[in-house]
Amino acid sequence: MRDVTGRLMLLDTASLYFRAYFGVPDSIRAPDGTPVNAVRGLLDFIDRLVRDHRPDQLVACMDADWRPQWRVELLPSYKAHRVAEEHEAGPDEEEVPDTLSPQVPVIEAVLDALGIARVGVAGYEADDVIGTFTTRANGPVDIVTGDRDLYQLVDDARGVRVLYPLKGVGTLQLTDETWLREKYGVDGSGYADLALLRGDPSDGLPGVPGIGEKTAAKLLAQFGDLAGIMAAVDDPAAKLTPAQRKRLGEARPYVAVAPKVVRVAADVPLPDVDTTLPRAPRDPAALESLAARWGLGGSLQRLLTTLAV
Repeated sequence: MRDVTGRLMLLDTASLYFRAYFGVPDSIRAPDGTPVNAVRGLLDFIDRLVRDHRPDQLVACMDADWRPQWRVELLPSYKAHRVAEEHEAGPDEEEVPDTLSPQVPVIEAVLDALGIARVGVAGYEADDVIGTFTTRANGPVDIVTGDRDLYQLVDDARGVRVLYPLKGVGTLQLTDETWLREKYGVDGSGYADLALLRGDPSDGLPGVPGIGEKTAAKLLAQFGDLAGIMAAVDDPAAKLTPAQRKRLGEARPYVAVAPKVVRVAADVPLPDVDTTLPRAPRDPAALESLAARWGLGGSLQRLLTTLAV
């Protein structure tokens, strides 16, 4: 990976095109009648993000593997309910709406023709790619995602914040450590421990039974971090209720493996890509052909105008 200077914007691309798919009517179609609502919605999102936040660098981070085997081996329930089809040789297939799947290759082709860096790494999720770019960045980082898991990367000292879409991407919640402390009682680094204790049904994380969000935040405030909480279980003088001590003690096998599952990787082998925000398309002829084939119209034109500014 090359040195990244200036403001870096990292897109959790699948999270954004899922939002576009459900937020833009499927009456938005190509000339042949194929729905392109996710494609056009994502282009509109990127246009708005670039106009409002003016990043110097932009990376569309991809899920090369949405459910990595190394996470499943640690915690078999991880995203298990979202598997549409299991594959012996490669990644399992995720349950995706029928009319969204065919739009993903179009999105990838359009991003490539535009010259927007697109990075997915075998064996890792987009979250891990985002985590690694964030760790290596020299300047401020804006992470755009509809996934709260990435709150764990928020770091005021380094200028890392999460832009969480509330409605489209016109209304974004700017998540910094002040907001996290007010909402959850933890800072960025504490969020992964909170999520692990509380659990997350959408990711198949069971959490510790009987330890909800408020109790988890209280325990973290009291004992500092997950290691401090687990040390307190073994300390008869520590102020835990008998029920908390029992539940946490019984959850040891889960607590032993969950941190590696929940925390995003920071050491993904990133390819050498140019992350500079393009001013003009990398491949104008390919882009023109894609625009005609898929009827990308105003969405693409607006983005091209914004990039050229």
